[in-house]
Amino acid sequence: MSAVFEQIFQVGFLAAIIRIATPLAFATLGEMFSERSGVLNLGIEGIMLLCAMTGFTATSLSGSLWLGVLVAVLTGMLMGALHALFTVALGLSQHVCGIGVTLFSSGLAYFLYRLIFGQQSVPPSIKGFQTLPIPLLSDVPVLGPAVFNQFALVYMAILAIPLAAFVLYRTPWGLSVRMVGENPRAADSAGISVIATRFQAVILGGALMGLAGAFLSMAQFNAFTFGVVSGRGWVAIALVVFGRWDPWRSAGAALLFAFVDALQLRMQASGLGHIPYEAFLMLPFIFTIVAMAVMSRNAVAPSALLKPFRREER
Repeated sequence: MSAVFEQIFQVGFLAAIIRIATPLAFATLGEMFSERSGVLNLGIEGIMLLCAMTGFTATSLSGSLWLGVLVAVLTGMLMGALHALFTVALGLSQHVCGIGVTLFSSGLAYFLYRLIFGQQSVPPSIKGFQTLPIPLLSDVPVLGPAVFNQFALVYMAILAIPLAAFVLYRTPWGLSVRMVGENPRAADSAGISVIATRFQAVILGGALMGLAGAFLSMAQFNAFTFGVVSGRGWVAIALVVFGRWDPWRSAGAALLFAFVDALQLRMQASGLGHIPYEAFLMLPFIFTIVAMAVMSRNAVAPSALLKPFRREER
């Protein structure tokens, strides 16, 4: 175990935590906006997978990384709008629709990938994002190489956290989102369009999920595989509960999960060959289940979460 602790206190370990936390932060913030408006989006796993595929495909065909990011974001917004159509406009079950969106998005991603790239013996890859050191800040000991020598999407994720908090707590639109998630009747009486606000929140959440998928296929792995998401969408849903529907807490939860995930990778590389690697792979998910079970006891969800709004019903 001494080899594991030696690696923990290295700069590379901190940098790995930040990289692993980046897609989780995007996805968790996206799910948080959706749930704060009263809509549970269980389609996040499939949305991330489809966005990872479309972003990778756009980059592979055009050679432009930022075009790939844009396509991934637009795909996420489109799938968010589809989920909102069923759950907000039609008032259907959010659980059933979310699972349906996941299955549809996953199947569509597999179909389009096979249609475009075929079944190649060597999967295609791209030249993904390169690290972008920030002058002066990247020279700071320890934190500099770990935090300020990262991909551009990592910096976007770091900035997205305070921006999400500002939008949610300091803007009229954020107040509207919180109102429709807590008391849609009162929001409607105050002249706020519950349907429009929920649509906007779910679509914004889809855009952030698109960034999460884009990071996985265009920065972290530089390739698309059918296991590129690997349950991160389901984890993001748990992290929202763990973070109590708050941007700062949710980002902190993402960092905790990333720490455990980075730790299990170091444990696999430390030479503990007598322990099956599957045992290490389980650690982050066990941590998530335990943390959510403990934190959910006192967590207070938005009052209107999972409740469809029908203006004619009183």
